Amino acid sequence: MSIEVGSKLEGKVTGITHFGAFVELSQGVTGLVHISEIAENYVKDVHDHLKIDDKVTVKVINVDKDGKIGLSIRQAVDKPAEAKPARPPRQGNYPRGEGEGGHGHHGHGRGGGRGNRPFSPNPGKLSFEDKMNRFLKDSEERISSLKKNTEGKRGGRGARRV
Repeated sequence: MSIEVGSKLEGKVTGITHFGAFVELSQGVTGLVHISEIAENYVKDVHDHLKIDDKVTVKVINVDKDGKIGLSIRQAVDKPAEAKPARPPRQGNYPRGEGEGGHGHHGHGRGGGRGNRPFSPNPGKLSFEDKMNRFLKDSEERISSLKKNTEGKRGGRGARRV
């Protein structure tokens, strides 16, 4: 049986290093399971997951021209096809109300959180110049707001801290 990328094979752990484990496959061929391919979760020490002479099922993930074989225990495990869970809504403090889906309608700051301009459902219709002007205006507003809020806390302009 030839060793082809994507095939699942049985093997025996013959060596363990800090970067992975060597697995002997059929016909005396040895491949490397990198530490990142040992388990789904973070692997700090290979010895926590594998021992010498352990029988493992591996998937061939690459075969180099010089004969080196890359293996994966993690990819060899058949896991049920599960739908990716929906991302939960953002929580916490977001400047100017842009944290909740980007629409900014939860009461932080001025006029709905988008620099006193209404939410545009189709911003792709704007020209590049319009987009750039909007960006510059928003940027200037943010900078002036930051300066206004931080100067008082630092003792104003030109004041030295001792």
